[in-house]
Amino acid sequence: MRKMLVITRDGSRSEEIGGLFGQEKHTGAVPVSATTAPDREVDTLFVDVESLLGKHTSVAKGLEGLWSQYPSAAIVVLADEANTHHAVDAVKAGAFDYLTRPVEREELDLIVDKVRESDVLKSELDYLRGQFWNEDSLEYVDTRSRAMRDVFVKIRQVAGTRTTVLLTGETGTGKSLIAKLIHAHSNRKSQPFISVHCGAIPDTLVESELFGHEKGAFTGAVRRKLGKFELAHGGTIFLDEIGTVSQSVQVKLLNVIQERFIQRVGGESDIPVDVRIIAATNEDMQELCERGKFRRDLFYRLNVFPIRIPPLRERREDIPRLSEAFIQQFNGLLNTEVKGIHPQVLDRLLEYEWPGNVRELENVIERACILETGEVLLPESFPPDLLDTQGEVVTSPVRTSLPLKEARRITVDRFERQYLSSLLEQCNGVVKDAAGRAGVTTRQLSKLMGRHGLDKMDFRKRNQ
Repeated sequence: MRKMLVITRDGSRSEEIGGLFGQEKHTGAVPVSATTAPDREVDTLFVDVESLLGKHTSVAKGLEGLWSQYPSAAIVVLADEANTHHAVDAVKAGAFDYLTRPVEREELDLIVDKVRESDVLKSELDYLRGQFWNEDSLEYVDTRSRAMRDVFVKIRQVAGTRTTVLLTGETGTGKSLIAKLIHAHSNRKSQPFISVHCGAIPDTLVESELFGHEKGAFTGAVRRKLGKFELAHGGTIFLDEIGTVSQSVQVKLLNVIQERFIQRVGGESDIPVDVRIIAATNEDMQELCERGKFRRDLFYRLNVFPIRIPPLRERREDIPRLSEAFIQQFNGLLNTEVKGIHPQVLDRLLEYEWPGNVRELENVIERACILETGEVLLPESFPPDLLDTQGEVVTSPVRTSLPLKEARRITVDRFERQYLSSLLEQCNGVVKDAAGRAGVTTRQLSKLMGRHGLDKMDFRKRNQ
């Protein structure tokens, strides 16, 4: 059962929040009163701006005082419309979110749900950090996608073994990254990781690349060359696009897996190798076997522990996080100072099908960072196949895979955000004018903007 603490200077305001919690949806939430002995088990802390400031010179100092008493609580700031600037400062200083008074039931529900979801994600990441993943991998395993979490669970299960792994998935899904994660968390992590793109090597040279050759083995073999398997001895070899290798190479690979030794091209001696094999393909291996293009016995040897990497369209929840990571990456590489993406563009990124997957997203963000002259990536910096000629978001298909309630909520949120973005853009970021055209009060519009993460300054900059 969750515990929530309300701290206000006016007792009636505390009762107002408590009354909202008393309704059926939040029977699992127990509001408690502020006491001299803080309850360390409080999950969420609601505090008004006046109490937060108190004797402190800034809201940041007030937050520090609360965190010293409630280190694990998510802090939600309550403010009148005139004091929202203090509430925004609190969020920038680390508060979870803010609410404007009088607090509406719908907004409170939304905040509580967000806190609950954040707690789940944080606990999962803390578990992964403490139990398995090394520090360098945390940015990759921080995902909101259930499909990707399942992938990481499988990686944890197989990484410590020497079992052969077959990674399947569309081009651009990150199979090479997954292979490196497996190696980095294995007992071979201090040994070599050798990557071979089988599809990029001419058929006549594949055997030489994989197994090496002796001097004089063929025209141009002027010296002995060690193959990738020898170089990977003690470590891991990653065979990307394994479905492209020839039948003769398939036979030799089968022997390597079975016997754990190789022969260099032109050589006669058996050379023992201790390697962990990770293979990857974007093709249907069962179909290749049925067509006689790939040996079934080799497929069975490679398919000991299959891991399917989902395409980006099946993990749309990660698109905002991935986009932010790519922006930070290219800020360093391109010496730019991009701070975010225009909401209209982000909506489209979430709806686009991404046939090129994560690699395509990375390329799109890189292009936009090069073209953009401001701090926000605007529609003009993106390819025309993402946006139509008027810059309006293309309507997405109905997602019937979701329950009706969830699909309705996503559709309404997406419409509200798109509507507000277009309206604010037309009004040059002037909230009063936009509220008038929308037929709502300035305060109502400000609340909607806060809910959808819209900043009026972003829309002013565009037209300057």
